[in-house]
Amino acid sequence: MLREAFVHRSYLNENITTGLESNERLEFFGDAVLSYVVADRLFRECPECPEGELTEWRGHLVRRDSLANFARRLGLGEFLLLGRGEEAAGGRDRAANLAGLFEALVGAICMDRGLSAARKFIMQAIGDEMINLRNRPTPIDPKSRLQEVVQARWQRAPTYRTVREEGPEHRKVFTVEVSIQGELLGSGGGLSKQEAEREAARRALDQLLVPEERAVGPSPLFVGDSRPVDAGETPGAT
Repeated sequence: MLREAFVHRSYLNENITTGLESNERLEFFGDAVLSYVVADRLFRECPECPEGELTEWRGHLVRRDSLANFARRLGLGEFLLLGRGEEAAGGRDRAANLAGLFEALVGAICMDRGLSAARKFIMQAIGDEMINLRNRPTPIDPKSRLQEVVQARWQRAPTYRTVREEGPEHRKVFTVEVSIQGELLGSGGGLSKQEAEREAARRALDQLLVPEERAVGPSPLFVGDSRPVDAGETPGAT
């Protein structure tokens, strides 16, 4: 079962007779285990945190890019079984593949060794991200932050649009674009529309704000642009 966690479906397309299955079912199971273990730890670690704060932390810890980074720390991508086409396209370091691999490995450990072993693996992999949460700032929801910035600058709300859906029905990858008045601000991908929207908002903020502004209170300003802006002005207009 542990070997199955490393089997990407592209590998099976080119190796039909291996007798292996892809890791997609284990991804599904591991996703549920991971969400439970992280929620349980957050609940116990921070008893005074309100529900909204706990939700933000959980979303931050189990989002696709976080899981992909955990997989990179462990060097898991090196052992991922890929088809030649996916390998050539950079699939070994693709965030969606690495996040799915991490979830599948969690699922395989839980099925093979039990929840306690899976919990131990998760805590070791996440490491410092779960330490002393009470003394760390809550991750800022990028959609809320972008809403503040855009409304302050243009007095309008950003618009999100799903532009692509890829993958099997139970494991789709969504691509979402966020725009204001028809001007594209950013695009992002994720395993749900909500995750893709957050990633699009995060990338939009990277374009709109200097680094210190991304983490603090609302600011409507582009980098180097401190003048007042009319409500009808479009992004990038001079």
